[in-house]
Amino acid sequence: MPSNRVVRVRTTDDGVAAQAMREGVARIREELELPDAFPQAVEEAAARAAAEPRLPALDRTDIPFVTIDPASSMDLDQALHIERDGDGYVVHYAIADLAAFITPGDPVDAEANRRGETLYGADSKIPLHPKVISEDAGSLLPDQVRPALLWTIRVDAIGEGTDVDVVRALVRSRAKLDYAGVQAQVDAGTAEEVFTLLQEVGELRLAREAARGGVSLPLPEQEIVIDGEQWRLEFRDLLPVETWNAQISLLTGFGAASLMVYARVGLLRTLPPADPRDVRRLHRTARALRIEWPAEQAYPDFIRTLDPDDPAHAAMIVACTRLLRGSGYVGFDGELPEQPLHSGLASEYAHVTAPLRRLVDRYAGEICLALCSGEDVPAWVLEKLGKLPETMRESSRRANRYENAILDLAEAHVLAGRVGETFRAVVVEVDDKDERRGDVTVQDPAIEARVRGAGRLPLGEDVEVVLAEADVLQRSVSFTLA
Repeated sequence: MPSNRVVRVRTTDDGVAAQAMREGVARIREELELPDAFPQAVEEAAARAAAEPRLPALDRTDIPFVTIDPASSMDLDQALHIERDGDGYVVHYAIADLAAFITPGDPVDAEANRRGETLYGADSKIPLHPKVISEDAGSLLPDQVRPALLWTIRVDAIGEGTDVDVVRALVRSRAKLDYAGVQAQVDAGTAEEVFTLLQEVGELRLAREAARGGVSLPLPEQEIVIDGEQWRLEFRDLLPVETWNAQISLLTGFGAASLMVYARVGLLRTLPPADPRDVRRLHRTARALRIEWPAEQAYPDFIRTLDPDDPAHAAMIVACTRLLRGSGYVGFDGELPEQPLHSGLASEYAHVTAPLRRLVDRYAGEICLALCSGEDVPAWVLEKLGKLPETMRESSRRANRYENAILDLAEAHVLAGRVGETFRAVVVEVDDKDERRGDVTVQDPAIEARVRGAGRLPLGEDVEVVLAEADVLQRSVSFTLA
């Protein structure tokens, strides 16, 4: 259940508008004091580690793994293989093993603990680790022998995980594949068995998710499209294979959490129950986007009805990330946390499948390795159980500020030439301290922005609003009630 949107830029040329976007993103990075590069000592330490990795003895290069990612990705955390096992399945999931390159307390480790996670914004990213590790020696690139955490998960005929184990091993991916290519093969009926099994397991897992009352947001990528000097916001269609692939990652996270909960030591990803006020606000957003949401329908069931290929539905899915507010991590050793659940997934859950891009996964993976081998959890991991939740909380705030500032910039560009125009909207929020101010969801373009009226704003009602401001430099958009 991802908490952050992926925002990409798509341009037809490298003209003035594209340059304005890059300059705007550069200003945002400067304002937020985000790093441009790694310190020299970190790069040097990473290069030495990449040249002399600590490799495991177990060789599982016999497993024909593949990776499935966006075509341009080079930081490949996960490689997959699935095979039949009677009327069930065996899922092999290889996760990049950073212990081969990072020693606790070394310069790369210290810098990763400062950063927390990779930041994505427009057509650039600020990586968690130097590229010599994250996009080369530590990445599960094709035809390369790589150290990995090898998860083996048995899944029964109805999609339930029945057994989980993780060991260190050498693996080799035989192919770097992208979502569009795999989906085309599945649709044409020419896909290899591993991908037909991915579909089977993915669809079974989705059914189990619905049965337990959970929901994983099919969060589409938001694209800033620059066509000459014209700007617009679009959502990239989410392919079914992306959803199936996400279910394998979730399956692994559930298995990791079960190991930790049983042993009473670990790092869980948690989410409190949805605030009823947020759910009511989303009902109003659905009305603004002309999407039917029966009052008696629970939000997980409503989200499952949304089609990410429909632009209005994609905007609704993004709005539903409001329900993820309050998500975080909790470390524990000896006693289970008071609230261990991820309410959106209706289960205990842990992040373990993206260590190249998210700090906490490296620590959680080490815990699971120790539990499966019967060894003590490393002291350097236990020492961080109380600190990592705050580290990740701060990195998440930073990521959200970065992402939101880029979207604000794009929305201001999209509307810059339309000040004074009238738009259809719905008032989705009224400020507690000033009922003349609040938020509206505009139907076209599908954005949310501030609004001001002469009197009390009519919460939940259809309104006409006039664009009062679209300031690119300030990245601000506001409306007045017509």
